[in-house]
Amino acid sequence: MGVLDTPEAINLAKEKFLDLVEISPKIDPPVCKIMDFGKYQYQKTKKERQNKAKQKSFDIKGIRIRARTNEHDLDFKRKQTEDFLKKGNKVKIEVTVRGREKTYSDLAKKSLENFIKTIAIPNKIEQEIKKYPGGYNVVIVPE
Repeated sequence: MGVLDTPEAINLAKEKFLDLVEISPKIDPPVCKIMDFGKYQYQKTKKERQNKAKQKSFDIKGIRIRARTNEHDLDFKRKQTEDFLKKGNKVKIEVTVRGREKTYSDLAKKSLENFIKTIAIPNKIEQEIKKYPGGYNVVIVPE
């Protein structure tokens, strides 16, 4: 429409039963648009809701094992981990060490690495193996 005076633009918007909406107030002269503002807000919130529905949320599931956990218990934990990965969840695996086990923390790290290798579901490591005061942990995700 070009450059219009403010009263002229307001009258033009009233004739069309629409609103005069200021888009860029910092520019000289300010940029305004004639539109149905209620319809614009509705479409904007509708688009935001659709984008929110499309987002995939991840749950982080946790598995805790010890450095000296029995083979049967490791099989159970492995199956649990595979179920979590099948559902598309991230899995945080922790190997805890207590007391005198802390002096052999390298064995705990090896047991964690071996546990990850035994998982049948294709996965990738999202966060590398980290040492924390209670042992080691790692976060894996399905490929």
